[in-house]
Amino acid sequence: MNIFNILQIILVFGALMFIHELGHFLFAKKAGIFVREFSLGIGPKLFSFKKGETKYSLRILPFAAFVRMAGEDPEIIEIKTGQTIGVERDRKGVITDIYTDKDVKRQLERLKIEEIDLEHKLFISGVDIEEQQVSYPVARNAVIHEEKNEFQIAPWDRQFGSKSIKDRFAAIFAGPLFNILFTIILFFIVALMVGIPTTEIEIAGVNTGSPAETAGLHKGDVIVAIDNQAIESDNQLINMISNASGKELSMLVDRSGETVNVKVTPKSDESGEGKIGVALTRKMEDATVIEASKASITNTVKMTVMIIDGFGKLFSGHLSMNDVAGPVGILKVTSDAAKQGVPTLINWAAILSLYLGIFNLLPIPALDGSRLVFISIEAFRGKPIDPRKESMVHFIGFAFLMLLMLVVSVNDFSKIFH
Repeated sequence: MNIFNILQIILVFGALMFIHELGHFLFAKKAGIFVREFSLGIGPKLFSFKKGETKYSLRILPFAAFVRMAGEDPEIIEIKTGQTIGVERDRKGVITDIYTDKDVKRQLERLKIEEIDLEHKLFISGVDIEEQQVSYPVARNAVIHEEKNEFQIAPWDRQFGSKSIKDRFAAIFAGPLFNILFTIILFFIVALMVGIPTTEIEIAGVNTGSPAETAGLHKGDVIVAIDNQAIESDNQLINMISNASGKELSMLVDRSGETVNVKVTPKSDESGEGKIGVALTRKMEDATVIEASKASITNTVKMTVMIIDGFGKLFSGHLSMNDVAGPVGILKVTSDAAKQGVPTLINWAAILSLYLGIFNLLPIPALDGSRLVFISIEAFRGKPIDPRKESMVHFIGFAFLMLLMLVVSVNDFSKIFH
C-alpha cells in the first residue's frame, strides 16, 4: 500500500464522516442550537480555528468525526456557590468574561459567588472585595476561562434539550439522511464516468487454461446466444453453463461488431456444476444526465434493500460473525477498490455511505437510531425520559459496540492472515 493509496482511503472515510456530521451541524444551526465544535477526526488536535461561535477542528485520527451541541453532554466547567471568581464587565455592567483560575495574573474584579445562573436568568450575585453585595447580569455569549481553556456559556434556549421534538429529531436524523443523499450523488457521478449497464453480457476476463481460453473466447466478447437461444440475463447464462457440464455448447458472441461462433465445453467443479472460466459483466453505455439520475436512485434503492436484508439475516442468525467485516476488513476492501481506479473507489464509497446511514438508523444504543427512539418515546409520553437513564443506556450501547468492533477486527485479521 503506497502513500497515494493511503491518502485515498483517508479521503473516502473523511468525506463520509464529514457528510454525516454536516447533516447534524446544518440542522442544529437551523434549529438555533449552539454548536460548540465541528471536528473532522478524533483524538489530539492537529489544528483548529473559531468562526462565529463554533470551533472547527482537524484531529489526528481521520476515521471518525463529531459535532458537539450544547446541552448534549454535561458542561465541562462547573462554577459553584462559595467559589471566588474574577469577572470582566462591559460598559453596561454586563459580565462578558468569567475567570475561575485563582492565579490569573490580571487585575480583575473579584466576586465570591452566593447565587449563579448561567442558563436561565443569566446573572451572578455575591460579595465583592469591599464586602458589598452585588448582582450583575451575564451576557448570553459570556466566556468562562479556566487555566488555558475557554468555554462559552449556553443559555437554555440555545441548548439541544430546549428545542422542540421536531427540531431535535431533524438534527439527529439529518446525519444518516445526508449519507443516503451522498450515496445517490456518488452513484450519479459513477454513472456519468463509466456509463450504465445494458442488457448485453460481456466477458470481463478469461482464466488461463480454462475451457473459455481453449475455445478462443476473448475479454470484451459479448455473449449473444447459446445453442441458438438468445441470452437475456446473466442468471440465464450462468444456469445454462452450470447445467451443461461435459457438453459442448455453441456460443454466439459479438466481437467488436463481428459475429463469431465458438464451441466451448464446460468442466465440472467440485459441486458438479459446469464452469468455463470467465468473469462476466454487463456491457456499459454512456449515460445522459437524466439516465444517470435514474440509475443513481435505482442503485440506491436496490442496495438499501440488500443492506436491510443483510442486517435482518445477521440479527436472525442466518449470517454468522464470519460473514461480517469490521474496520480492518473495510479498510482492506477500500484499499483494493482504490487500486482498481477512481470509478471503483467512488462506487465503493457510495456503498459505504449507504451502510453508514442505514446502520446509524438502527435502534442500537449509542447510535442515532437509538436517540431517535428516545425522542419518539418522549413525543408519545409527553415528557422526556430521565437524562441519566438515557445516558446510561447509550453508555452501555457504546461499550457493546466497542466490544463488537474488537471481535470483528480480530476476525478480520484472522481472514487476512489466512
